[in-house]
Amino acid sequence: MFFPDKFARYSTSANIRKALEILKAKDVIINVARGIYCYPKIDKALGLGVILPSVDDIVDAIAKRDHIKVVPTGVHAQNMLGLSTQVPMNYVFLTNGYSKSLTVLGNIQVKFKQTSPKNISFQNKLAMLITYALRDYGQDNVSADQIEHIHALLRQEPQEKVLKDLALMPVWIRNIVMQAYEQK
Repeated sequence: MFFPDKFARYSTSANIRKALEILKAKDVIINVARGIYCYPKIDKALGLGVILPSVDDIVDAIAKRDHIKVVPTGVHAQNMLGLSTQVPMNYVFLTNGYSKSLTVLGNIQVKFKQTSPKNISFQNKLAMLITYALRDYGQDNVSADQIEHIHALLRQEPQEKVLKDLALMPVWIRNIVMQAYEQK
């Protein structure tokens, strides 16, 4: 994935835009969102043609370019944990950068919501995903099956790594996490 400003030292922005338009017309590059391009990956084994980057790949590239941290929330976090098979059409990420929205891959909405540093200071990815997946469900809407699934995930993760982030979790989520390690 790359951005036009990568070539700023070589020419004017108008010339860079024109060169990118030509490469796009020749199918050498793909425009995955406004101002974001990638080289197409072609699947030759199954004959699927062009494989587009995932939303996470695009968001990671934006985060790297802008030197920001991003945290998936809601249905996306639930999907990443295997708590939901629903694939979101609207992705929401918490960030220490500016709030903004963009459309990627034609019709998928990605929203970056600025938040306090505390909300994105997790050291453990699993603890972070569990926190934002469960927050989206709400305390009274988490099923026993979902809690058991979370416990199974937590038991695969070293306890000391998850417990570093305990203070960042709401009390009710903290209790679910602690129960996983008490049952070992």
